[in-house]
Amino acid sequence: MNSIWEDIKAQIKDEIPKNSFSLWINPISFLEKNDSTVLLSCPNKFSKDWLTENFSPLIKRKFQDRTSSRLDILFSVNQRREPRHPSTVSPTIEQMVLPNMAAKPKPFTMGFNQNYTFDRFIVGRSNEFAFSASNALANDFACSYQALLMLANTGLGKTHLSHAVGHAVLNQNPRSRVFYTTAEDFTNEMILALRNNRIEDFKNKYRKRCDVLLLEEVHFLSGKKKTQDELGYTLDALANDNKKIIFTSSLPPKDIPNMSKQLTSRLTSGLVTTIDDPDYETRTKILTKKASEYGLKLSGQIIHFLATRLKKDIRQMESALTCLKAKSDLLRIKIDMDLAREVATCLVSEEKTIQMNDIKDLVCKYYKIEPDTLHSKSRKKEHGYPRNIFVYLCRHHTPQTLEAIAKTVNRTHSTVLYAAELVEHKMKSDPKLRRQVQFLSQKVEEMRH
Repeated sequence: MNSIWEDIKAQIKDEIPKNSFSLWINPISFLEKNDSTVLLSCPNKFSKDWLTENFSPLIKRKFQDRTSSRLDILFSVNQRREPRHPSTVSPTIEQMVLPNMAAKPKPFTMGFNQNYTFDRFIVGRSNEFAFSASNALANDFACSYQALLMLANTGLGKTHLSHAVGHAVLNQNPRSRVFYTTAEDFTNEMILALRNNRIEDFKNKYRKRCDVLLLEEVHFLSGKKKTQDELGYTLDALANDNKKIIFTSSLPPKDIPNMSKQLTSRLTSGLVTTIDDPDYETRTKILTKKASEYGLKLSGQIIHFLATRLKKDIRQMESALTCLKAKSDLLRIKIDMDLAREVATCLVSEEKTIQMNDIKDLVCKYYKIEPDTLHSKSRKKEHGYPRNIFVYLCRHHTPQTLEAIAKTVNRTHSTVLYAAELVEHKMKSDPKLRRQVQFLSQKVEEMRH
């Protein structure tokens, strides 16, 4: 069975991104098989939860294809216990505390945002790798890198992940020395140290008394040669001591004006990830969770409408929910579609609304079928396949309700919902389908301009 698992790993390696395989699948090892259950070993609890939620169906299907039997897949955390050393002090005798000394040293503390933790981060296709990489680095999970650079525009979650790393490191070891700063604050701190003849203290703080450095907004270093030089020496010192370093930036270092080649090289010497604009599914998750946190009961129709219109960033979605709650509470009115449209209009400029007929024409032209085929009763694959994609595109690119989409294809509400979810699910494992949907989605968005 162990050889079967190694063969399955080799198959999965060809089907998922290289980085995802290295982080999640490669560290798994086969433990045992009991009756109809396969037990696999993974490095830690976070890995166990992530694998169960995201890769368990894929692994289960691979085992079923290979063994021709249905097997349940379970993951077990491989706990490594440190050897116990006999105590030299009798447990019945209390150790004396020296005068004027605390019994226990105070743990290092840092004022991180308490809401910015890994379990509160909404994961989607646009940020999955950045989330996985930062979580793996924070938890010492199968990392071949000690530095991570996250690239993202404002409001997409890179600060959330930076704080989450800090929380995770301190939860594991409260005595860890975690320094969080922005590039602007780092520069100002260095200038102040120079003015007060304390530059050696400044250097020692970041080079010798730091276990984890979280440095945000490195694009601010543009044109600041002395700060770039000092930061470069600091990064070299931290790298030599195998310290963890996390950077964030709105621009790739090579595109930052007046950034030295030496610092650019250092910033990109580790793992580089990007966080893109959230897709429809991720926006839906964000709106649903934050609405619950705000105490708002929003219908699926309103969530769908907001997820369709609010595409900029997370702050825009938070602003919309804040406005909805304020207007509802102050005016004592119910949150309905009219109020949602009013709030959305204040936050986003009007753009051309995509009509379902536009998407129908696009899909029919691409798959070379007649428009009547989409709402026919035919269940043939050559008809059902483009119909499902049409439903998916309408769901993600128009403000139409499920009922309206269902009426267009002559199907029920539940059938249309299943069709959209089916395409969403198959895109994860079918590269051909994923490329087709991405191409068609791009063409649909081009219609807005």
